[in-house]
Amino acid sequence: MGEIKDKDNEKAVYGSVEFETEDGEIVTFYILEQTRLGGIDYILVTDDIEGTEDTEGGFLVLRENGVSGDEEDIVSYEIVEDEKELKAVVGVFNELLEDLDLEV
Repeated sequence: MGEIKDKDNEKAVYGSVEFETEDGEIVTFYILEQTRLGGIDYILVTDDIEGTEDTEGGFLVLRENGVSGDEEDIVSYEIVEDEKELKAVVGVFNELLEDLDLEV
C-alpha cells in the first residue's frame, strides 16, 4: 500500500464502496479520486479515512476491469501492482490532488 501525506490535514472523500475479496471478505474503501489514463479507469482509495496521528495513511490504486460476470451493474477492479503503471497513475493523482502527496 502506498503512503498519503496530507498537507492540509483533511482528505476529500467522494464516497465509499464495498469490495468483495477473492476469499469472500467484504472490505470498505473510501474513494479519494478517479481518473482515466489511456482509456482505462482508475480509482484512488483508502481504507483508513482518518490516517494516523502524523496525518499519514495508506492508499491503493485500483484499475477497472469492466463488468463482472452476468451482473451488468457490478464493476470489477484489481489492484495496480505493475510499478511503471502505478507510478504513471499516481503522478496523475498527485496533479489532481494538490493537497495530498502520494508516495509509492
